[in-house]
Amino acid sequence: MRRLIIAMALLLAALLSASCSQPAATPTPASKAAASEPTKSAAVALPTKPAAAAAPTAAPAAKATDFPAKGKPISMIVPWAPGGSNDVMARLVAPLLEKELGTPVQIVNKAGAGSQLGLAELALAKPDGYTVGVIVLPPAINIYLDPERKSTFARKDLQPLAVAASDITATFVKADSPYKTMKDLVDAAKATPEKVKIGDAGVSSSTNMTTLALQNASGAKFAIVHMDGDAPQVTAILGGHLDAGQSSVTGVMAQVKAGGVRVIGTSAKEKSQFFPEVKPLVEQGYNVVLPISRGFGAPAGVPKDVLDVLNAAFKKVITSEEYKKKALDAGLEPVYLGPAEYDAQWTEVETQVKPILEEIKAAEKTK
Repeated sequence: MRRLIIAMALLLAALLSASCSQPAATPTPASKAAASEPTKSAAVALPTKPAAAAAPTAAPAAKATDFPAKGKPISMIVPWAPGGSNDVMARLVAPLLEKELGTPVQIVNKAGAGSQLGLAELALAKPDGYTVGVIVLPPAINIYLDPERKSTFARKDLQPLAVAASDITATFVKADSPYKTMKDLVDAAKATPEKVKIGDAGVSSSTNMTTLALQNASGAKFAIVHMDGDAPQVTAILGGHLDAGQSSVTGVMAQVKAGGVRVIGTSAKEKSQFFPEVKPLVEQGYNVVLPISRGFGAPAGVPKDVLDVLNAAFKKVITSEEYKKKALDAGLEPVYLGPAEYDAQWTEVETQVKPILEEIKAAEKTK
């Protein structure tokens, strides 16, 4: 029994010795802080808001459209022969538009039938923004309003983009012509009906409309000769093949300055800044006032994002000081109208022209 007690005492001593030799645990900062803090009553911890996830890096804003594709050319249809006022305007705008859009802009002259051929091609072009063209009012309107023209396009087939210039018709003769005034010319046409030859820029052109309106207002009857633009009739006048011509200011400006031709009347409401010494037809007793609007359009159906690019580019070009100066030097009065204003002007001109066209047609049938 004694031996059992001694063995148990030795075992207990060994256990106590092992416990005392174990190293104490190093207190953590939290436990130190807890030990130094005074005792507080327990509180329920509120759940903390989880940290917001890091926002993904924003991708660069995508272009609204890839138009125009780099290097893909845009065709600019000019429905008249080279050298006329519309061609001049197009050639002023094209290089500036090319720079703005960063892609080639190529002039395509498509003369014929007083702009009808070129406008028909424009209306039938693919509506992708890569074909634009010059549209002049009222000639474009005259084409589709006249059933005899059998137009393949109507107003709904063309999308107005921007007006770039306002113009008037100038009635001109060769510098040494015996017709010194508009009255001289009209009186000769009255005395010898259909003998006095007067040119214009084509059937239903603004210049043609001026002559038709002049006939109606004066009772004269001219021998009307249709040409494909202003330049050919200026050449014909200088060569003695025409007695008079109807041209835009741009079409005759160079020859007026050179002394080759004289302007004897205009279709403006008041005197033109380009020919301040010339009385307009209305001041000479002939009720003819036909301003010309020169602009650009596209085939109907071009997507809005592409139209936005084209409209912005045309606006920047036409309102630039560079274009304005060059336009005035060429005899064009620079004017900018955006697509909405252009569309409203189109409606207004159509309203004005329709009864005039009907009146002229009716008068022709009775003669």
